Amino acid sequence: MLENPEPGEWLNWRRTLDGWGYSPLNQINKGNVGQLQLVWSWGLAAGQSQPTPLIHDGVMYVPSPGGGVQAIDAVNGDPLWDFRAPAPEGGGAARNTPMRSLAIYGDKVFVATSTVHLIALNAQTGKVVWDHAVADPKLGYNYTSGPIIAKGVLVQGMTGCERYKEDVCFITGHDPETGKELWRTSTVARPGERGGDTWEELPLRFRAGADAWIPGSYDPKTGLIYWGTAQAKPWAQFARGTKGDALYTNSTLALDPASGKIQWYYQHLPGETHDMDETFERLLVDINGRSSLFTMGKLGILWEIDRKTGKFTAAHDLGYQNIVDVDAKTGKVSYRPGMIPVQGKEIMFCPDSSGFKSLRAMAYHPDTKAFYIPLNLACERGTFNDVQKVLGGGGTGAVKRINIPHPESPDSIGEFLAMDATTGKVLWRHRTRTPPNTGALTTGGGLVFEGNWNRYLYAYDAANGKILYQTRLPTSIQGYPVTYAVNGKQYVAVPVGTGGGAWQGGIVQDLLPEERNFPGLNAIFVFALPDRK
Repeated sequence: MLENPEPGEWLNWRRTLDGWGYSPLNQINKGNVGQLQLVWSWGLAAGQSQPTPLIHDGVMYVPSPGGGVQAIDAVNGDPLWDFRAPAPEGGGAARNTPMRSLAIYGDKVFVATSTVHLIALNAQTGKVVWDHAVADPKLGYNYTSGPIIAKGVLVQGMTGCERYKEDVCFITGHDPETGKELWRTSTVARPGERGGDTWEELPLRFRAGADAWIPGSYDPKTGLIYWGTAQAKPWAQFARGTKGDALYTNSTLALDPASGKIQWYYQHLPGETHDMDETFERLLVDINGRSSLFTMGKLGILWEIDRKTGKFTAAHDLGYQNIVDVDAKTGKVSYRPGMIPVQGKEIMFCPDSSGFKSLRAMAYHPDTKAFYIPLNLACERGTFNDVQKVLGGGGTGAVKRINIPHPESPDSIGEFLAMDATTGKVLWRHRTRTPPNTGALTTGGGLVFEGNWNRYLYAYDAANGKILYQTRLPTSIQGYPVTYAVNGKQYVAVPVGTGGGAWQGGIVQDLLPEERNFPGLNAIFVFALPDRK
């Protein structure tokens, strides 16, 4: 069912395990989307809210900040049950950090928590079936996204890996019936292991980063999981104390779900030194006879990798970044002159540290064979400084930064564009003063949905980018819109709330009062076409 869900169901973070963010539903289409009406709404738990609802058998499951779950009737919005994240050991409240996604399998819903537990809940009652502690949160470990199911294994990526300790970041596989850990794969190459020398002589305690904080994808044909990793920490090479590639940071890892063994890896940005993250969604698309994996990181470069072998296929640069050059034939990355940070010296680089592309997932449409990508067009004047290398310390590195609009778009920080998957050609683009703040959603009705910081929800014609519908909601549109159907009726669910504004930096002071993300209600708004009379 997870590998081939019914059209009306949304059973995975991006609906399907290939990461497309696409639904074949077409009741709502280019001809009638302008008639959308609000049919119900529901308030969500407080905190940093960037959720993806799951919908199964007429029930909507929404992750709560810190690691809770709400179950809601997907037709009328009536609450069914509410599970709150447990308090950490030793007392105190659970952190209200985002929890972006859940997993569902059999009769259970699975949630990760900010206290680094994996918890299985009975899908009908919300009662705890099992609760497994994966790591010690006192070491900085944290979860901000949930697991996926691959070949009957519950797979979860770790984040919060910037602290110095006698351990590194990792991805784990678990038995979904009991929570028992089946395997643990380090995302940092340890001394003496394959790739360990890419950190040069740094001891294990100073090898930080490679967080796996966005869910991966799974291909039943290759039998592999594909997961992205984040940058090395501290960000700047001089602060880390190495100029090496620092495997397996900023890489795509292909894992065997049974053992967790790395079958191949591809490192997109060796030795990264600006906080340019490549951990985001992996989309698995068969195109022109190729079995490809596509991903885009903060630099706005669309990477195409052979998902069977991990070999480089293509890289399409949007042309907004000024940090690196990529060899079109080999994929080899080299830094442009003067672009490697020096301690205490200001450097201007594009994008800013939030990235052109970030956690707001792109989507694929099989009819147009294009990707739909939310972007933030900002640059940064940053000054990087060193860190004190002591256990329990570390971190990302002290940075004095000022964010500025991109010179190519001084008045419109936001851009939403369509990009041809084969050629990398931009098919159309739509710019807004404030950035997109959701993942993209594509549908069989020829539509693309996206919401922004300024509270607007847009529905575009996927072919030409024409805005066919827009409405304004009470606060910033967040997380990941989804679409589903119950009893033959299609719905579009849109989360709104707080906690998605890390992009703004100094730019927020230049926004009009109505454009700023003031604290507001976390909620879900659900739309549908009016019933025929």
